[in-house]
Amino acid sequence: MATPLLPGLAALTPFYDGFILDLWGVIHDGVAPLPGALDCLARLKATGKRVVLLSNAPRRVEDVVRRIARIGVPQSLYGAVFSSGEEAWQSLYRREDPFYARLGRRSFHIGSERDLEIRRGLDLDFVDTPEEADFILNTGPSGWRDRLEDYEEVLGRALCRALPMVCANPDRVVMHDGEEALCAGALGERYEALGGFVRWHGKPYPSVYEASIRLLGLRKESAILTVGDSLRTDIAGAENAGLPSLLIAGGIHAKEFGAAGDGPLDREAIEAALERGPYHPIGLARRFCW
Repeated sequence: MATPLLPGLAALTPFYDGFILDLWGVIHDGVAPLPGALDCLARLKATGKRVVLLSNAPRRVEDVVRRIARIGVPQSLYGAVFSSGEEAWQSLYRREDPFYARLGRRSFHIGSERDLEIRRGLDLDFVDTPEEADFILNTGPSGWRDRLEDYEEVLGRALCRALPMVCANPDRVVMHDGEEALCAGALGERYEALGGFVRWHGKPYPSVYEASIRLLGLRKESAILTVGDSLRTDIAGAENAGLPSLLIAGGIHAKEFGAAGDGPLDREAIEAALERGPYHPIGLARRFCW
């Protein structure tokens, strides 16, 4: 049976107490809020719904809040934020997990200047080469136009030393101002393909959903809906966490799903993609709107 196509969230809202929303591709495009997104957040708030924004950004929560405020998403429209970067930072800081307990203190950081805040407060020595390091902290490429092959040599050097990698963003790509840009997840997947070990943080792994549910502050029996645009992270992650999901067609899969323009969605392409998962969203919408 074809996945129901919905004009927005209005019809679903009465059935859910809380919402876990993806950020990039649902609320904003990296540059500005997406059409209808702020209005939808305001309406959810007006109807008393709890909202947590769950991002695969390789940054701490405070950094995410500041960045989305700068592009026009005010903190007054949502309840809390959680991120893959926050979970990675907490793991490196607390060292409670056996993997982190035995991890060294010298880190080779693959990332951009945008990501440097994740280093603050960690008792780590950030070194300049893989040969000096105990592990890799991967927050993504240094530039928006970087290619995977640009990192082949440094990943090979890290592999020669069997360095474990901490990946603070499982996304492979993101749409930045309408253009596809490489993310940390692509580097992590390549490192695994070469034979390296990667410790992943973020969607689609259940731990970030567990943290988000706690932040919602709802009763155990409350109904929670997740909303996202990526099949591989958002929709798969919701299923891994045992939560229903709504797929936004106009995000990362916009070209594939025929959602890049104003024409009808390519329902055949969407259903084929869902079957490849398999993925089971309760419905789909062109964009996040009321």
